[in-house]
Amino acid sequence: MTVQTLYKYFLKSSGVCTDTRAIQPNCIFFALKGDRFDGNEFALQALTEGASYAVIDNDKHQVNDKTILVADVLQSLQELARYHRQQFDIPIIGLTGSNGKTTTKELIKSVLSQRYHTLATVGNLNNHIGVPLTLLKLDAAVEIAVVEMGANHPGEIKMLSEIALPNFGYITNFGKAHLEGFGSLDGVIKAKTELYRFLQYTNGKIFANGYNATQMKLSEHTKRIVFGPAHSDYPVSLINDRGSLVVQYKQTEMQSNLTGAYNFENIAAAIAVGAYFQLNEEAIKKGIESYVPSNHRSQIITLGSNVIFMDAYNANPTSMKAALENFIGVEGSHKIVFLGDMFELGKDSAAEHQQIVDFLLKNFEGAVYLIGENFYKTIIQSPQFHKFKSYSDAISTVKTHTPENAKILIKGSRGMALERLLDIL
Repeated sequence: MTVQTLYKYFLKSSGVCTDTRAIQPNCIFFALKGDRFDGNEFALQALTEGASYAVIDNDKHQVNDKTILVADVLQSLQELARYHRQQFDIPIIGLTGSNGKTTTKELIKSVLSQRYHTLATVGNLNNHIGVPLTLLKLDAAVEIAVVEMGANHPGEIKMLSEIALPNFGYITNFGKAHLEGFGSLDGVIKAKTELYRFLQYTNGKIFANGYNATQMKLSEHTKRIVFGPAHSDYPVSLINDRGSLVVQYKQTEMQSNLTGAYNFENIAAAIAVGAYFQLNEEAIKKGIESYVPSNHRSQIITLGSNVIFMDAYNANPTSMKAALENFIGVEGSHKIVFLGDMFELGKDSAAEHQQIVDFLLKNFEGAVYLIGENFYKTIIQSPQFHKFKSYSDAISTVKTHTPENAKILIKGSRGMALERLLDIL
């Protein structure tokens, strides 16, 4: 079946669905495969529960003329999304980077929404499935879209760019994330800058952080919009990084709800995008100040007598060190750190976990709780450090040493689910 024919079915539907637990009446069900499931097996169920059609790639599951047989369901979903995107002549901002993608995306959305009907990736649906699902939500009302693109191996950003066809792009930073797939920091840089190369080839524009020398060097021969320093297109300065960040653009100060100096560049990027798309200072200020972080990203939570710096949505060596550097600078004499393992570091895992420990030994004087098999293997000779192989091993110790009047940082990879600590602190 051609993508044009499939598109005719799509236009008559209520949208697409890939999960039978979330079937909407008149949707098209795409029978995707996973490591532990085959969506083809759920095609009949999807139709029974209200889907208008089911797209399958196994003829054994053809039940009637409501099942659409294709060579590859995932490829068909991606081709449909690309074709749908091509029907809209609007700015699409592609967003990637090692850290801060989702926070930056939400800030940009908050700013742009002050003037434009803005579509943005929901949550972190930023992969080879999430990007198509985002694009398929485009409709005539959307004026600008922000599409987050994640990657854990080379070639993925190139592929996602070819689906989303962004005409603007921003890379938040280059950090030690997904080293298992990228091999090294150089591998990360090469993979993330696939977005630069795509935009250079398609004559698109790049937002570049003037404070980041790597970004500036790698975007030299592109059409770029530079923000940050005084001499840039959109100068933004950091006024205060104690507690919630305060920034200034032109003559306007903006009080954000974000903590951590590392979030300054995320805020600055959102300001620059808003200014480029002709929002005035007051509209940008409203967008920045109305964004409230959630989902355990850069949140400040008061819990009893304790103030918790919650940043446990995800972690890699770069983001963890940045969070620690910020926390060390926070005022307070009673400070505690809870760190969970960092995943997907491959052969560098032992060295990267040890480097975090060594950094803390040298720079931090408070109590440190390390949770996870990788941190448990690190070499430490200090009574302030407490190591546990798993979260369950740590629970009894934490419960019997419940802190009071403390500043607490919680940081770890998503799989560690350290937000559970909130229930016992």
